Amino acid sequence: MTPGPELAALAAGLVPALLGAVLARSGRGRAVAIVIWGLGGAVACQMTGGALGPLAAWCLAPLAAAAAFRKPDLLPLGAAVAVAAAALVTVGAAVLPLPTPPAADAVWLSLLSLATVAVGLAAGLVALQGQTRLDGRLQDETETRLREMLHHQPQLLLGLYPGGRILEAYGHPPFRAQTGELLDRNFSDLVAPDDRPAVEDALQRAVSEGSAEVIFAPAHDPEGRCELTLRRMSTIRIAAAVRDARAQHARETELDQARASAESQNAGKSRFLANMSHELRTPLNAIMGFSDIMRQRLFGPMSDRYAEYAELIHESGAHLLELINDVLDMSKIEAERFELAREGFDARDAVSAVLRLMRGQADRAGVNLRGMLPADPLEADADRRAIKQIALNLISNALKFTPRGGAVTMTVQGDGEMLELIVADTGVGIAPDDLERLGRPFEQAGDANQKAGGAGLGLSLVRAFAKLHGGEMSIESTLGEGTTVIVRMPVLIPEPAPQAALAPGAVAEA
Repeated sequence: MTPGPELAALAAGLVPALLGAVLARSGRGRAVAIVIWGLGGAVACQMTGGALGPLAAWCLAPLAAAAAFRKPDLLPLGAAVAVAAAALVTVGAAVLPLPTPPAADAVWLSLLSLATVAVGLAAGLVALQGQTRLDGRLQDETETRLREMLHHQPQLLLGLYPGGRILEAYGHPPFRAQTGELLDRNFSDLVAPDDRPAVEDALQRAVSEGSAEVIFAPAHDPEGRCELTLRRMSTIRIAAAVRDARAQHARETELDQARASAESQNAGKSRFLANMSHELRTPLNAIMGFSDIMRQRLFGPMSDRYAEYAELIHESGAHLLELINDVLDMSKIEAERFELAREGFDARDAVSAVLRLMRGQADRAGVNLRGMLPADPLEADADRRAIKQIALNLISNALKFTPRGGAVTMTVQGDGEMLELIVADTGVGIAPDDLERLGRPFEQAGDANQKAGGAGLGLSLVRAFAKLHGGEMSIESTLGEGTTVIVRMPVLIPEPAPQAALAPGAVAEA
């Protein structure tokens, strides 16, 4: 064989090798480079005698390249490409004639192919071994850091059998024992006897439900508190975290005590006001009664100035009595001493009485007050005074926020057993921030003049009376457009079903 074909065979193997070296600089190009080296080695081998030729060793070039890349995951690809190259050469030998190089040339070609593949494989194996050692060292360092973090983290981490036996322990145990002393012990032995059933139940729930939490007292400190969090890892393994919860328990105890103290003080205030209802109303009723006698001049004439003073005293007393009644009613409700006086009546009559009472106030304010009542009766089983108070408070509140020339509409309607009282106005509306507060005692909205007109109990009493009847109150409002308050209570008495006519000769059952 002449030197020309030999050089061509070398070029067929070396040129793809150089191209593969360029592609191998990137991570994605390494797989492509391995395939190119396999094809180049197969072509060079085919041009120099096939599998028995001097360059047959170049079929192993993909495996050497995969090892040189120091990526163990590329070794299967390198081996597969080498096998494919050998198979390609074998198939080519059966199809194409194979040139055979002279003996002198075959020797140095064999030495070249064996040397290059041997050097490549040796370098790859050395590099792969170095990478493996580096990966192992990094893994050991990572594992050491993780174990150090586990041992020094503030909680106690445990690996448990479902029955509670401790397999692994890391961290700082909130018990009188070192971490190593916990191994192979039953976790329930570390728990105070009174809390062991709860802990064992939590372990069972963790197995069946996947997770569980429980607070317990440790065996060495019955007054202490620990929190146990459980998570199921497998059917035979549970991960557990134990945290010292003494500080949290102390804070919760303080908060409970503070809340109980505040509730006790508030209940005491409510009981005091409820008990003082007679003492507060009696002198005020006397003031209003005597001022009424004076303004009506029942015992003779008096000057106009004194009559005017008597009128002011009576109006102020009536306003003060109204505020006192609201405060006392709210106090009784908060003290759970308010009892509804239920009776059967037509809800339209109670609302009509309020409309007649508020008509004069609406006229003086220049507001059009309208009532929308159904033609048919609305028989209700409720507290008549509470229904009147709801209507009175809603209309009074609407008049306060509606400017002259506006309108307030009171709508009464039934929906099944629901009695609906709806008061809509065309007033200034309520801001969203104020809307969230309204309905709570002593909360008011609007400007200073509007707030000065009451104690902030009107809507809170409406909501409380509605709740006592099993109902609810809702408020809808838009600034500049008006407000609508809706009260719904299940107090209507259903109409009796009409009885079917008896057939002639039939007898009704008693």
